[in-house]
Amino acid sequence: MSKFAFTGTGVALITPFRKQETIDFSRLEGLINNIIASGADYIVALGTTSEATTMTESERSALKDFIIETTSGRVPVVLGLGGNNTRQLTDAIAQTNFDGISGILSVTPFYNKPNQKGLAQHYKHVAEASPVPVILYNVPGRTGVNMNAETTLQIASECPNVVAVKEASGNLSQVMEIVRNKPAHFHVISGDDALTYPMIALGASGVISVIANALPEEMSTMVRLALKGDWKKALPLHYRMLPLMNALFEEGNPTGVKELLEAKGIINNNLRLPLVRASKQLQNKINALYNNFKEQQ
Repeated sequence: MSKFAFTGTGVALITPFRKQETIDFSRLEGLINNIIASGADYIVALGTTSEATTMTESERSALKDFIIETTSGRVPVVLGLGGNNTRQLTDAIAQTNFDGISGILSVTPFYNKPNQKGLAQHYKHVAEASPVPVILYNVPGRTGVNMNAETTLQIASECPNVVAVKEASGNLSQVMEIVRNKPAHFHVISGDDALTYPMIALGASGVISVIANALPEEMSTMVRLALKGDWKKALPLHYRMLPLMNALFEEGNPTGVKELLEAKGIINNNLRLPLVRASKQLQNKINALYNNFKEQQ
């Protein structure tokens, strides 16, 4: 049996912006190269962390092409393709050039609040439309609806090219039910940095990480150790990163991780409305936590 293509650490890539809010491709190139050189296993383009919802279609297209070109086949690229209009989404999939794309990450429909049957039907259409493997994305804190374990397992059983779920419900009982009953081809990926260590212990195949934009070597090492079952070495790394992991989400994402990336001198911290820069209190907290993190090396 071949190795699952999205094992280990996937990075939910941020988008650096200039003050004028144009995309800073130079900074993005440096970020991608650092992420790959530091041991990350794959990149997720145009996900939530990228602020893709605030971009024009032409910007998203240019960003996708740039990420594929810069990555240059060194690691797989997963493309964020989701929406709350099933027909519009399947049309978008049909019109997408998948050259250089290894899979799609598709968030549960938001705002509409479909029931479980609606979620299953939505993903059946997405799976039929997609020429590449599909990763489900369950994040009820953003979408307003939780896709329960029974529905996830139904989709996994009925749609062979649905290969994983990024689980960000924070519900470990739900995670365990999926892991315990999933078909062999289907995997669970942590969608929460702070829960990655325990989720791997429960049977998850890795993480799609936010903090790995800023700490790619540390996060990738921790995940790799945990997947090997080297819990004694992985656990100190988990606890060393944990205060930063929690702080980064206090005022939303990517608000926190962009503060950390600026503290490291990797990007200029600019966001697009409706997101705004973190409060001065959180800025100070992230900087203090990062300084403490460096002292523990």
